[in-house]
Amino acid sequence: MTDRYSVIGRPINHTKSPLIHGLFAEVTDQDLTYGAIEGSLDGFEDQVLCFRDEGGRGMNITAPFKLRAYELANERSERATLAKASNALKFEHGKIYAENFDGIGLLRDIEHNLQVPLAGRNVLVLGAGGAVRGAVLPFLAAGPARLVIANRDLTKARALAAEVNDDRLHVCGYDALVGQDFDLVINATSASLTGELPPVATAVFGHALLAYELAYGKGLTPFLRLAREAGVMRLADGVGMLVEQAAEAFEWWRGVRPETRPVIDRLTVPLE
Repeated sequence: MTDRYSVIGRPINHTKSPLIHGLFAEVTDQDLTYGAIEGSLDGFEDQVLCFRDEGGRGMNITAPFKLRAYELANERSERATLAKASNALKFEHGKIYAENFDGIGLLRDIEHNLQVPLAGRNVLVLGAGGAVRGAVLPFLAAGPARLVIANRDLTKARALAAEVNDDRLHVCGYDALVGQDFDLVINATSASLTGELPPVATAVFGHALLAYELAYGKGLTPFLRLAREAGVMRLADGVGMLVEQAAEAFEWWRGVRPETRPVIDRLTVPLE
């Protein structure tokens, strides 16, 4: 019997996940189908349970349901627990297992695909949502000198720092970035989804080797344009992260890790 997987989110019409996992299944010779489900704000949990009860083996979770997916699970990984959010579920042995591959996918794209190691670097992340919470442990394991998370809601950011309890992790508001510059700047806010610029000055890019935009397929976003104007030579959007986190989920479900480079190349949209 062909195994069934799906992604669920709202809205979902933009998703590339069925294409990505279809390509993964083809190159790894896995017998599976992968669909997309428009999530219901009132009935998300029922939709997940219905998919499982009808034979579904696993799901990817995208906005705005990652926190609710985490709560629905019976078993949660360390990464998902820290993030309090899940972007992948697995249905096995009568349980719902939750994982969060956003952070490890982002780190792999930066270090492996873009060849920018975090070790010894000063790293700035704008935003403190679920993807950032999932990235903190993988990022710190990569050995940065300093990891700064800037966010409008300091309560949320400080709670994250208290949970991690690592001297290299610092949180602050955007105004506290004045006079600081970084080797790597990552925009994990939702600003680029609406064509807006996060409240950050060009000075933060003073020594930046890379400016990274988590949003993908948006071209030269206001954040990336600001980085380029500040002199940053390397710009990237989140298509590599998208594919790498998908590969992590695919391996978690199927036990085989697909090659990601051909898929990244296929989905990459020029930033100009």
